[in-house]
Amino acid sequence: MIDRNHTLPIKRQAELLSIGRSTVYYRPRPVSDGDLQAMRRIDAIHLAHPTAGARMLRDILRREGFAIGRRHVATLMRRMGIEAIYRKPRTSDKHPGHKVFPYLLRNVVIERVNQVWALDTTYVPMARGFVYLTAVIDVASRCVLAHRVATTLEACHAVEALEQAFVRYGTPEIVNTDQGSQFTAEVFVDSVLDRRSEMSMDGRGAWRDNVFVERLWRTIKYEEIYLKAYDSVAEARLSIGRFIDWYNQGRPHSAVDSKPPMAAYQALLPALKLAA
Repeated sequence: MIDRNHTLPIKRQAELLSIGRSTVYYRPRPVSDGDLQAMRRIDAIHLAHPTAGARMLRDILRREGFAIGRRHVATLMRRMGIEAIYRKPRTSDKHPGHKVFPYLLRNVVIERVNQVWALDTTYVPMARGFVYLTAVIDVASRCVLAHRVATTLEACHAVEALEQAFVRYGTPEIVNTDQGSQFTAEVFVDSVLDRRSEMSMDGRGAWRDNVFVERLWRTIKYEEIYLKAYDSVAEARLSIGRFIDWYNQGRPHSAVDSKPPMAAYQALLPALKLAA
């Protein structure tokens, strides 16, 4: 993060973290109670109906009693880091200086641990305010290899989660993400390529390219987050961490013969060693 007392100029620190210099000096205003309530509903509706755009969300929210316009809904969606999922030809400009990589998983059979890791970030509502959850999963086993709960969408949090997964579980052949700015940032891309892994990115708004992580979000939100009202960031980190531990160690997953994901990951390890 930015160190205002460091000898390195703040401008250069911002460049290294792939964030705008204006962001360093920005002091956010508290989010209103009305916006927090709307964001919670937008999150739940988006999870159930990911193709709903700002207009549809506006209409649904208005039927539920929210006095809200389309532009306001779009602003809240950007703040939450979500967008409607459908193919949109050339509708979004790339972040200046950020390279976007091709999607490598089309028609690929994923059957080995450490063959493909997937990362994503999701919005997490609290009793007051919100945080973001970033997770690294092994696609073959559905095991959550590392995660981070943070108050911003900066690239450093995704890098920390990925580096923790590297230390614990080795190096994957492919790392797949969406085109979020935290994943297209140079510091994140370098952390992947420096390990000689291939970088893969979903198409902009492409349907179900990262469906493996989307299923994880559905599980975590319906079985943990929506049942809780975290009073603090520390409580959110602790409670989500406990749930992910149980998800890995104790919750049967239908995609891996009803084994817990960690058991599936460990069962596939001998085959990986023999192949090496």
